Amino acid sequence: MIKKISDKDKKDWQDFLNSTEKLEIKDQKISSTPNRYIEQSIDLHGYTLEEANQKMTSYIEECFLNGVNKISVITGKGLRSKNLNDPYQSNNLSILKHSVPNFIKNNDHLMSKIISIDFEAVENPSVGNFDIFLKKKK
Repeated sequence: MIKKISDKDKKDWQDFLNSTEKLEIKDQKISSTPNRYIEQSIDLHGYTLEEANQKMTSYIEECFLNGVNKISVITGKGLRSKNLNDPYQSNNLSILKHSVPNFIKNNDHLMSKIISIDFEAVENPSVGNFDIFLKKKK
């Protein structure tokens, strides 16, 4: 189907071509904005619970100081965890996917640097990572 150009559209186009008015350059606006979004990620595969919590503490501190806005934490889904077969361990808190965000949530010092933790991703069984959104350093 061929759409016919209306007389008004033709006139508007001709007025635009004859105009001396300058258009704003949107690319300069975007590239000159001082606010930039910085994202980092960390992979905790193979870490013990204690090692992962220590690593996350130092990593959140480092990212906060460097102006990082978002941390993507890769934990895996916990499907191959040997802890699943141990009836004396918590199925959730013995798996990094659940224990690391819980550790962070209960640490007031870390939470003072954090806007939010994506707990929906933590609870989703088909996701092996979650995001942490950091505050801006003052």
